[in-house]
Amino acid sequence: MNWSESISRAIEYIENNLTNDISIEDIANHLYISSFYFQKGFSIVCGYGVGEYIRNRKLSLAAYELLNTDNKIIDIALKYGYDSPDSFTKAFTRFHGSTPTSVRKGGKIKEFAPLKINITLKGGYTMEYKIEEKEAFKVIGLKNSFKYETANQEIPKMWKKFFIKNAFSKIKPKYAINIDNNMKGSEFDYIIGDDYNQTSKIPKDFEIVEIPKFTWVIFSCTGPASIKMQEINEKIFKEWLPSRNEYEIAAGYNIEIYSNPDDYKNGTDDEKYYCEIWIPIKKK
Repeated sequence: MNWSESISRAIEYIENNLTNDISIEDIANHLYISSFYFQKGFSIVCGYGVGEYIRNRKLSLAAYELLNTDNKIIDIALKYGYDSPDSFTKAFTRFHGSTPTSVRKGGKIKEFAPLKINITLKGGYTMEYKIEEKEAFKVIGLKNSFKYETANQEIPKMWKKFFIKNAFSKIKPKYAINIDNNMKGSEFDYIIGDDYNQTSKIPKDFEIVEIPKFTWVIFSCTGPASIKMQEINEKIFKEWLPSRNEYEIAAGYNIEIYSNPDDYKNGTDDEKYYCEIWIPIKKK
């Protein structure tokens, strides 16, 4: 199954279970893929996190019921997974800009329609990559755990703290590594690090992490890092993975490698800046 089929099936599964207590792991298990890459791929392809999409669909349907039925507000709240009127009112008001009571009296609502995935695979797209087997290696760096739902907001804060604490003087940020060993659940580890040198002293709060031996598909990115990496990630999930039926993702690792960490400190907007994205793969 390719990624467009997987995401379409995920949306269908979500739509059929919006009044049930469904988790991201439930959806990934239904698709027989890992939560780690399902969440990453869903966000890139759809533009929303899985949890955000489910929440928005539930609040959209709840508003429809408020306008078109006489069901009690508390019953609607419970139906869509809110265990108290207060929590429902807060979430509803944040999304629609109006309280449930005001909507029932004729207030405006926002409609959030179910996504329909239509990915067209185009021949001739340009992606530079190579496939290499690499032995296990160790990195040293700062590590944090993040929830998938808030990672996009929290990871930039981690980078900011990294520079504020002058961690740059202790290690060069050659790697940014996502790790979800179980490829399940709602959290993953994120490391800002460099190659481990066993002769060097380990700075306080730094950790040593071993990356296992894998066969990696290594994508080249040339240009402003923040822009090119986003473009390449989109192509990986929208074009490369769907068109490569002989491979599947092997483990919950995703690595970004910066060619010159000193450039990262000074800015990576150069049109000639080089970086890479590594994903572990295996033959199906």
